[in-house]
Amino acid sequence: MPIPFTKMHGAGNDYLYINCFREAVENPAALSVKYSHRHFGVGADGLVLILPSESCDVRMRIFNADGSEAQMCGNASRCVAKYAYERGITTNNPLTLETNAGVKTIQLDVQGGIVRSARVDMGRPILAAANIPCLYTDEIVIHQPLQLSNGEELQVTAVSMGNPHCVSFVENTEDYPLEAIGPLVENHPLFPERVNAEFVRILSPTEIQMRVYERGSGETLACGTGACASVVACVLNGFCEKDTDVTVKLRGGDLVIRWDSATGSVFKTGPAAYVCDGVFL
Repeated sequence: MPIPFTKMHGAGNDYLYINCFREAVENPAALSVKYSHRHFGVGADGLVLILPSESCDVRMRIFNADGSEAQMCGNASRCVAKYAYERGITTNNPLTLETNAGVKTIQLDVQGGIVRSARVDMGRPILAAANIPCLYTDEIVIHQPLQLSNGEELQVTAVSMGNPHCVSFVENTEDYPLEAIGPLVENHPLFPERVNAEFVRILSPTEIQMRVYERGSGETLACGTGACASVVACVLNGFCEKDTDVTVKLRGGDLVIRWDSATGSVFKTGPAAYVCDGVFL
C-alpha cells in the first residue's frame, strides 16, 4: 500500500519523514534500508517516524540507513518540529518532543507562518564512561588514547548526547581519511554499542570545523548531536568556554551550540528545510 513521505534536511542531514498520525508503518527498519539508498531508493541518511505522544506534542523514532534504530538526532528533531508546526499537528511554540533519549523542548523561529530555524534544548551531556557506554577504566574519558586496528592511535574524548560520540581533534578535516578511519572508530570494541565518530579542527574559541562518521549511516553532511558533543569536548579540553555561542561548520552548513553553565544543558540552533513530498510505492 502506498505510504506518503516528506523529505527534509537540517544542514544537509537528510531524512525521510512519515506522518504516523495518519499512516501505519509495519517494518520501519526495512523501509529505511530500502529507501535510504542513494542509488536504488530515494536517498537519505535514514527514516523518521512522526508519532503521537501521550506526554508531549509529538514523538519521533529514527532509523539509520542500515536499519538500526537511533536514540536521538538533533537535526531531525528540528525538522520534526517544523513539520508538526507548519502542518497543524501542534500550534505550541515552544513545543515538546518525545525521543528515545528523553523529552526535548524546541523553540521555533517562525516568520510568516514558516519555521526558519529552531533552538533545541538537548539536555545535559553524559560524561560517565559507563553510561555512554564505553569500556575505558577512567570514569570520564578526556583526551585518552584509542588504539585502532590499523595501528594508528587517536586521542579521544567520549560524550553522550543521548547517543554515544567519540571526538578527536585533527589539524585538517577536509583531507582527513574519514572513510578509512571512521569505521574503525565506529566499531571499536571499547564502544560496545558502536559510536558516532567526530573529527574536529579548532578555528577559534568560538568556531570549529567538524566532519562526522555516523553510527549506522557513514559520513553525513551534518550531525546535531555530534556538533553538541564536539563543543562539549572542546570545553572539556580547554579550547572553548561554557556560556559562549560556538559555530560548528559542517559540510552541510553551520550550527550554533552553547553549553549553558546555569542549567547544564546544551542548546543547539540551526535550520530546517523541506525538500519534497512523495509516496513510497
